[in-house]
Order: sequence, then structure tokens, then C-alpha cells
Amino acid sequence: MDYRTRIVDSPADIDAGAWNRLLAAQEQPTPFLRHEFLSALTEAGCASADTGWAPRFVTIWRSRSGKPYQAAQSDPALADAEDAASEDPVDLDDEELVAACPLYLKDHSYGEYVFDWAWADAYRRNGLEYYPKLLCAVPFTPVAGARLLALDDESRVTLAATLRALAEESGVSSLHVLYPSDKEAEILSAVGLMSRKGVQFHWENNGYRHFDDFLDTLEQKKRKNIRAERRKVQEAGVTMRRVQGPQITDEEWRFFNRCYQQTYREHHSSPYLNINFFRTIGRTMPDNLLMVIAEHEGRPIASSLVIYQRESGGGTLYGRYWGAIEHVPCLHFETAYYQPLEFCIEQGLRAFEGGAQGEHKMARGFLPTVTHSAHWLAHPAFADAIERFLAQETENMSHYVDELREHDPFKRA
Repeated sequence: MDYRTRIVDSPADIDAGAWNRLLAAQEQPTPFLRHEFLSALTEAGCASADTGWAPRFVTIWRSRSGKPYQAAQSDPALADAEDAASEDPVDLDDEELVAACPLYLKDHSYGEYVFDWAWADAYRRNGLEYYPKLLCAVPFTPVAGARLLALDDESRVTLAATLRALAEESGVSSLHVLYPSDKEAEILSAVGLMSRKGVQFHWENNGYRHFDDFLDTLEQKKRKNIRAERRKVQEAGVTMRRVQGPQITDEEWRFFNRCYQQTYREHHSSPYLNINFFRTIGRTMPDNLLMVIAEHEGRPIASSLVIYQRESGGGTLYGRYWGAIEHVPCLHFETAYYQPLEFCIEQGLRAFEGGAQGEHKMARGFLPTVTHSAHWLAHPAFADAIERFLAQETENMSHYVDELREHDPFKRA
């Protein structure tokens, strides 16, 4: 099959309809790969060259009519699109986007949630540069799902091979693909990337009719603790309000952003996102958003934002951002977990993914789920050392997940 590869410096250079149609064709699409979400990150200045996230989105095209590309290249995947176009008998209007992925040139490892700081430090101690590196991921978003968007398996394999070839030709230290689907992880391994596993905690909706129906499946101690946590919030005089995306006002966005910023201040770090990003996704993808607002004596004191996607047979809700301007015991659990869980049950969503890390989620009905990442390093000696490290880490992770599953919170039959 004859393909043409183009690398673009902004998602704005890719037709939104073509990108989203490609996403919709995937087995595991998420709202975070929507053109609107990725564009908002760039337009708001959150994921840009200035913040160390320089977009290098990879797109792969082929002719709808089957006309060949004339330009002969030693590596077609890395052909210069502009030079080749003058020799190309294919009309650009005849081209079809068949594969694409979000790719960033990075000069740090912040906002990734798959940690390679020790690798970067090892490079530094040996007088080598680890940055820049190439990263295929959704910035600041530890959510598993499609990364190698493609119309068919052949195009997906071509995209994976293109990523590795691009890394080799670019002179970067490494290439990393974070949170791909199971199938994509296998393809990336087949083209020479090393596999790494992690763990998250996800909740599954087993046809619950209401929240108490879910609680009844838990061990007595876990059930009692959750009810006690919810009661503390109620006894503090806090009321909860859920607002779906189209109804979120600008005043509520401003308050939510204040809460989000406060969370980062409390952890002595800088926030990745800003009010312009939140306003943009509120305008461009409102049907994917739910805001939970906690109020005390008529004043908002905390909020969370979750993102969800409806699918045939259900859908998935993703816990994302939370913050509070006043402390109330257990308010975090009510705002960021229990209210979204109630929403999942009411809306018939099949799953709630709680985000990175957090063994404490297990006591609230979330179970361990294995995630993937894939890595290629240019330096042979470091690649060999990291491959040995990953083999041991994978074995340890397998034991860890098995141990967690032995202590799930549900009643035994």
C-alpha cells in the first residue's frame, strides 16, 4: 500500500472531522483523543512549545482512487511532504486520512504519569542528554485507550513503524507511547518498542439500580465506612449539586478553576491547565462534561470535573480534576467519587476510571486494572539496561496486582 506521511505542528492543521471520524473507528476511543480536547490544550497554551510540549502530530494518508505516489524515497514514512508533492500525481482532495497520532517533542517529563525520571537521571550522570524525547500521549491525562488511530491494521502497523523510524531519524534519545490499548501495545512491541506495565483502579457497573444496590455488594466494613463518610458531609451541612456540560455557567467555570488551582498550591506545584482550557472544552465538547459542586450555606466550597463518553451498551466516566477552598472531612470522597458513581448508575454508564494510582480506591469498589506503555531508546547500552529493568518490574507488577485482587472489597459468595 502506498502511503504519504505528514507531520504537523498543531492539531489545528488537521481537519477536525477527519480526525474524529478516525477516532470513532477505534475499538477503544476516549474523549481525550477528540480533536476538540487536543486543540484546547494547544490553543490555551497548556501543551505547546513554550511549556515543553511541542506538537509533532503524525498523519498518514493514502489515495482514495488508488493512484500511486511517484516520489521515490528511501524511507517513504519520512518523506518531506512539500518536496514530494510537486511530483505527486495524487490530487490532495483525493487523499484520505488513514492513520494519525498525537506526538510531542518534550524537554522534560512532567505531566506524563508514567515515570522515567530515573532514566533521565542515569543519562545525566553519564554525561548524556535525555531530552528532547518524543512522546505519543494525551498531555496530563493518564487514561488508557486508542493512541494509534487507524482505519485498519495495516495502517496501524505502518503508523507504529513510522513512529520508530521518526525517532531514529530525529536524533532524539527516546520514544514513548503512554497508555495505549492492549492491541496497540502488542503492535508497538512487534516494531521494537519495549513494553512496560502499570496499574490503575477502575469501577465497573454490574447493572446497579441505585447507589445502595452497589453498596450491598461490598463487605460490611467497607459498606459501613462509605456510609459514615457520606454522613459526615451531610452533617457538616454541605449539599451537592451536579451540573452537566451545557448548563455550566462561566461563573461556575471560574469557581472550578479556583478549586483546581488550589489543589496544586496545596501540593506546592504548578497547575498544568488554565481557565482558557476549561472554557474551551466547555464550549466545544459540553456533552462530555459533568461538574459536581459542593455548597455550604449557599456558597460553593469545592468542585470536581469528570469527563464521560456514551457508547452502545453503556459508556465510561473518567475522574479528572478536583479542588476545595474549605476543608470538610470526607468532602473529597463525596465530590470526586460518590457523586460521580451515582451519576454512572443513574445514566447506565458501565465503568468509572478513577485516574492514576490510589490503592485507597479499592475500599470504594475500584479494582486493579493493568495499563501499558511502550518505549524505545536510541542508546544501545541504556536500552539493554532498561529492558532488563522492565523485565523485573513487570514480574513485580504481576505479583502486586495478584495480591491486590486477593483483597478486593466485595462480599464472598
